[in-house]
Amino acid sequence: MSTPRTFLATALAALTGMSLGAADLKPGMAAPPFSAQDQDGKTVKLADFAGKSVVVLYFYPKDDTPGCTKEACSLRDGFEAIRAKGAVVLGVSADDVTSHAAFAAKYHLPFPILADPGHAIIDAYGVRMPVMGIAKRVTFIIGRDGVIRSIMTDVKAAEHDRQVLGALASL
Repeated sequence: MSTPRTFLATALAALTGMSLGAADLKPGMAAPPFSAQDQDGKTVKLADFAGKSVVVLYFYPKDDTPGCTKEACSLRDGFEAIRAKGAVVLGVSADDVTSHAAFAAKYHLPFPILADPGHAIIDAYGVRMPVMGIAKRVTFIIGRDGVIRSIMTDVKAAEHDRQVLGALASL
């Protein structure tokens, strides 16, 4: 028998699309591990970058939509400067590999975009948009040691490369 408080918590979790056990990630915490296919069908894992590169893990709602296109193109345009800081860029949305392949080709994106139609990564990072089931626009900067260094929730799509470069400069 559930109490009114338990019922309310369960109902709230169902309405927001979040599980009751979802991690509330903060800088200083270990980044949840993940593995997913990119736009080329290649499997990419967070562990691939351990000890080698800082990871700019950016979540976005939907391929080929105005804000998401601005954000991806901003990161494309700043890609070499980001790479010069020792970082890799990985995009994640709930779109599938086919959608990502078309999006990456259309805008000449030089970085992997990970398909997460089952929401495993989106949920592990706690960025699922309530009701809609797509990712919020949030970026995590993950150190070479696998620890979250920065979480950017106030993403400005058209200048996201500069936001990322600022965060990388403060590491």
